[in-house]
Amino acid sequence: MALSGCASTVSLEPAPEANDPLCAEVTAYLPETVDGQQRRWTDAQATGAWGDPAAVILTCGVTPPGPSELPCQTTGGVDWIIDDADAPNYRVTSFGRTPAVEVYLDTQVVSSREVLDRLSPLVAKLPRDGECTARPGTP
Repeated sequence: MALSGCASTVSLEPAPEANDPLCAEVTAYLPETVDGQQRRWTDAQATGAWGDPAAVILTCGVTPPGPSELPCQTTGGVDWIIDDADAPNYRVTSFGRTPAVEVYLDTQVVSSREVLDRLSPLVAKLPRDGECTARPGTP
């Protein structure tokens, strides 16, 4: 997924469960700024974007991830699976929340810590149905 765009509206595809009413509870309260990046309009349900070009993209309603070997980090009470295979672009996905939320971010523009600190309180509203059992630094 590309993180850039030239138009004022960011064109995105909705996630499979974007119509889940709980996604509306998340996206209705998206902040105007994330780590200094201004919010932009998107053309897909249950999404958000910040920056021009978009440096942060949020999608609610993605398929909840299963067990993973990827690192898991807890921020604001939300477990996030971190995929940095496409660094400097990271994909972080909420774990143990249904519906799941995925955030793409460009770490050359924004801090992953700042982004997750800002968005985790919204994602924490989603029902918890699991948690990461292995975390960095634990056996």
